[in-house]
Amino acid sequence: MTNGGYEEAKAQRNVFERLMDKIPGFRGFQDRELRRDVDKLQREHISGEIGRVKTVLRDKARAYTDAGQIALLGPFDRLDRKLDGLSQSVRFADYGASGLFDAVKIGEPELQRLYEFDLSLLDDLAALRTEAAGISSPGASPPADAAAALDRVEQRVRAVEEKWRGREQVISNVVRGVPGA
Repeated sequence: MTNGGYEEAKAQRNVFERLMDKIPGFRGFQDRELRRDVDKLQREHISGEIGRVKTVLRDKARAYTDAGQIALLGPFDRLDRKLDGLSQSVRFADYGASGLFDAVKIGEPELQRLYEFDLSLLDDLAALRTEAAGISSPGASPPADAAAALDRVEQRVRAVEEKWRGREQVISNVVRGVPGA
């Protein structure tokens, strides 16, 4: 597109935006749709991070299988299933009825609290991935050390699951404008 074409398209967009400003309720509708899209993108990103943790754990499990040390495969499998469930819960969470997407204007401070929550969840997942990567390789330490590391990872996964369940409360607080959400 030539620069003139870009400017023309931009001018048409500005005319369209001015027209949309004249239609009662349209801006609120547009804002709701944008919040839905952003929330979906955030949840997909969080789910992707959970997938990265699963990949680390699967690689570790494969190393134990290749080394013929199958005693720890049960805990690895249990973690894989937990992470899969968490990923599905995150990806397919339905907050459309929560009020976050209502026509009511959600202010920047309220949205900031939700974004901070999601960032802290991503930090927790990064720490989880680091801890999972730190599980010793087969033969590098006694199996008891690897089993203890797997237990710690499972505890951290439970904490992330619990935190995720708390996101609905954060959203409710954001919608109501409750401080400290």
